[in-house]
Amino acid sequence: MQHTKRQNADPPEKDGTAEKDGTDSAPCRPGPAERKTDGPGKYAFLPWLLMGLGAFSNVIQGRTAHPWLAGLGLLAFNSVYITVVWTSFNPRLRDSRRPLYALAVLTAITFAIALGFGGDWFLFFPLLSLASGTVRTLRGKKLAGWLIALSGTAGYLTGWHDDGPGAFGVGYGTFLSGMVTSTVLSLFDTIQELNTTRQELARSAVEKERLRFSRDLHDLLGHTLSVVVVKAEAVRRLAPRDLDAALGQVADIEAVGRQALTEIREAVTGYREGSLATELDRARSVLEAAGIDPVVRQAGPPLPPQAGALLGWVVREGVTNTVRHSGATHCEISVHADEDRVRLTITDDGRGPAVAGAGAAAAPGRLHDGAGGSGTGGRPGPVGGTGLKGLTERLAAAGGTLRSGPDGRRGFRVTAELPVGTGDMADAREAGG
Repeated sequence: MQHTKRQNADPPEKDGTAEKDGTDSAPCRPGPAERKTDGPGKYAFLPWLLMGLGAFSNVIQGRTAHPWLAGLGLLAFNSVYITVVWTSFNPRLRDSRRPLYALAVLTAITFAIALGFGGDWFLFFPLLSLASGTVRTLRGKKLAGWLIALSGTAGYLTGWHDDGPGAFGVGYGTFLSGMVTSTVLSLFDTIQELNTTRQELARSAVEKERLRFSRDLHDLLGHTLSVVVVKAEAVRRLAPRDLDAALGQVADIEAVGRQALTEIREAVTGYREGSLATELDRARSVLEAAGIDPVVRQAGPPLPPQAGALLGWVVREGVTNTVRHSGATHCEISVHADEDRVRLTITDDGRGPAVAGAGAAAAPGRLHDGAGGSGTGGRPGPVGGTGLKGLTERLAAAGGTLRSGPDGRRGFRVTAELPVGTGDMADAREAGG
């Protein structure tokens, strides 16, 4: 059991297959590299305000008419610009209309100071475009239309003023500033979404692997311990009168234990695949040791390995439940296959689900809730116990079905049907864990 403990403690590092399939739990917690993909922050857009140094210099040197009014306009532009950027990067406000309202105010201020003072003040149009690119609710076609209109207007107004810095430069710079900003921020947003999706996929893969592992351990340990108990009871009965037969049962217990260790190691590595023929042989031996008369019938062509593996799990679980809970004296296992489907039926003549279910409360340590322990109250359909419920999910993933319920007035029946076509069974190995 040491292998099992190590696998539970640290499955990703010990299992190379899990790492390949993305089951490493490390990506579930974003590391330093992932946190760096958030993109440029709001402070990255503050240095661009230095483009207004020319206008600021004109105010300081008194080369602008109404310097006090120009200073107030410069202060208002910088303040609203920062407001637009801050609200656009605020997780609680960026998807609201507040950045748009602030951008509308910034647009009015930009047109006012550019038309009022001319010259270097037209360089505030690229800054207005830069702020527009940070507004997430304005991306896509809306932003493209806005930038085209803004850059065209900025170029026209700059050319209309003889002292402008260049109509083409202002118009082109206005369009390019907003478009590049929006593209870069959209790219980083997409990277962040991909990282989040990758983490969710990693979590899902880890949960799926844990489910497979717990399901395999349930089936393996439940069956193995049931066999050991039955064999031990047989030893106790045979030892006083037939020592050789008792020693044979002890040898079987040793063989079952060794086989269980091998199967647990295979389950840990995820490569275990059962065999229907092997499980039928084991079922016959276990039933005979429990004093139950076994009848095994097979008809039809050989089954694909995937279908045989899934049905092997059904045989293992059904026979274990019959031995432990039914009190039956006769158990029949029938396998009928054709070119399209295979049908497996396990029928016993035990007490049935109602009686066994009544005694379930007296066996709190049970590993299986099989025949009669499902709490179904004698109703047909999938049993609610852990073992057959897990098998129902496995067969459903492979396109099959599993039904269980009382067999007439007495006994219990488990019926599994599975497609055996090549295409239908393509995912059966994965479904079976």
